[in-house]
Amino acid sequence: MLALSRKKGEALMINNDIEITVLDIKGEQVKIGISAPKEVPVYRKEVYIQIQEANKEASANMEGMEQLASLFGGKK
Repeated sequence: MLALSRKKGEALMINNDIEITVLDIKGEQVKIGISAPKEVPVYRKEVYIQIQEANKEASANMEGMEQLASLFGGKK
């Protein structure tokens, strides 16, 4: 992990197209702005984890549905 110190208004670049700017600092809370291309998804980590878990559940359910369909002569 790279640890950087930044002050309010300062930014850092990731690759050539993602900019992260420190917008405000209040106590222990830091507000950041992220400028990235539309095709680059940006999530809070807790939301990202929820999405991954939901995808795993959906994948497991699809495997079960495929097995069920094969019992009735459907597609595998």
